[in-house]
Amino acid sequence: MPFYLPEPPFRHDQPARLGVLLINLGTPEAPTARALRPYLKEFLWDRRVVEIPRPLWWLILNGIILNTRPGKSAEKYASIWRPEGSPLKHFTERQSVLLGEELARRLPNPPLVEYAMRYGKPAVAERIMAMKARGVDRLLVLPLYPQYAASSSGSALDAVWQTLLHLRNPPEIRALRHFHDDPGYVETLARSVEDHWVAQGRPDVLVMSFHGVPRQTLDKGDPYFCECQKTGRLLAERLGLAAEQYRVTFQSRFGKAEWLQPYTDKTLEELGRAGTRRVDVMCPGFVADCLETLEEIALEGKTTFLKSGGGEFHHIPALNDRRDWIAALADLVERALSGWSATGEENIAERVRRARALGAEN
Repeated sequence: MPFYLPEPPFRHDQPARLGVLLINLGTPEAPTARALRPYLKEFLWDRRVVEIPRPLWWLILNGIILNTRPGKSAEKYASIWRPEGSPLKHFTERQSVLLGEELARRLPNPPLVEYAMRYGKPAVAERIMAMKARGVDRLLVLPLYPQYAASSSGSALDAVWQTLLHLRNPPEIRALRHFHDDPGYVETLARSVEDHWVAQGRPDVLVMSFHGVPRQTLDKGDPYFCECQKTGRLLAERLGLAAEQYRVTFQSRFGKAEWLQPYTDKTLEELGRAGTRRVDVMCPGFVADCLETLEEIALEGKTTFLKSGGGEFHHIPALNDRRDWIAALADLVERALSGWSATGEENIAERVRRARALGAEN
């Protein structure tokens, strides 16, 4: 296999374009054990995700996890699967389409907007090559993780850099590594909460549940915990919440090691045992609903709270395809593209004339 990927055919009559690539985590192709196994293998073999020494982790992953976990995970995915497929893929695709439309309304030379998945399909390399074929020579990469973590945003950017290593003619690159304290993002979160409260009333406690990572990552310098805390604080301030009216928690822990605390499930148990009348839970670290929001929180979290003696449980959906979120996302992209202009503004007809004079065929 050659080291360099084949370059798309060059055309003198094709203008250069700006591009925006949204990257999300990924999803299996179907809610089945057969589809889960390759997806989990790719995800859990990522050094950014699991830092256990490779020989030991290979034995655990291939000898135990990939023989037991796909079936259990498939049942969970089946509980949230939609007629259009994976909710994460559906909403990520919607976000890319709506963002492209919003930027087309705002900009005279709008960028080409696409999306990719870090694990599964469409793959990052596949999308970058397709965008190059359409003339993209300046590319903004935007991982859809508001808070930076090495295991999420860092891994998404790894996939981009690994692709560039195999390109003879890579595009110019910019990357937006986080937006945890962006005013537009925080404002949109607040509006999503307020819209829910207008329709359903207010809770006693608002739980802001973020995806968890091992505690040791904080000790090693990962900023994720601090960025989650800042998002929570900014959102609470915007909503006018007192300290006792909200919690910042962490979900999805795996294995026996200590993860970031407080844990979401334990917090819901405590609130239930305290006889809390109503809890609302939102997941500010996910901009699209997925397994972690729809199954782990909306289903498992609700059961945990109610079985512990709690009164009423509400899940507030992720930002998904809200118009105000798309507008805030477009603001982020516009700022990140500042100073960049499409390089194809030269008269195409004149470029083709000169190229043909030199013997070029296209």
